[in-house]
Amino acid sequence: MPRQASHVIAPSERPNAPKSQRPRDPVASGERDAAQNRAAGHNYFLVEKYEAGIALRGTEVKSIREGKANLKDAYGLIKDGEAFLLNLHIGPYSHGNIANHDETRTRKLLMHREEVRKLFSKTQVKGHTLIPTRLYFRKGRVKCELALAKGKQDWDKRETEKRREADREARAAINASKHRNR
Repeated sequence: MPRQASHVIAPSERPNAPKSQRPRDPVASGERDAAQNRAAGHNYFLVEKYEAGIALRGTEVKSIREGKANLKDAYGLIKDGEAFLLNLHIGPYSHGNIANHDETRTRKLLMHREEVRKLFSKTQVKGHTLIPTRLYFRKGRVKCELALAKGKQDWDKRETEKRREADREARAAINASKHRNR
């Protein structure tokens, strides 16, 4: 059997080389919303949108990363110059212990004083309220998108649905004509 003329030494792993990491959770990385309030657009006219941070406990953040947040019945309130979020449901953390958080506790919104003052004056108008529309992560922090909303009447909802249906039919007709021309 012939002898090998030269020895090939396998390159050792460099300590600073990037290791192959598993893909990061899209919710935690901010690519996808942690929670959305789809009913808000149906039940309210969304006038203006604001971004606010939320004062949370550790197990609450972990639960939001797991996707256990529900904005359906939540609403914002401004009291004594501070903004709060009520009825936001964050389910218990799966690996939590006896010190797990209360699911629907009142949470403080973190906003600039000037923004809170403006929102307070806008919510004093009859029929206007603060509705959270989505929860998401930005640079590792949980953010809440608040909308200044005006309630819709039943006839408003029907009108919106008719308009949406007409747009859908028009789009379908345009697509059908494009396919016929080919």
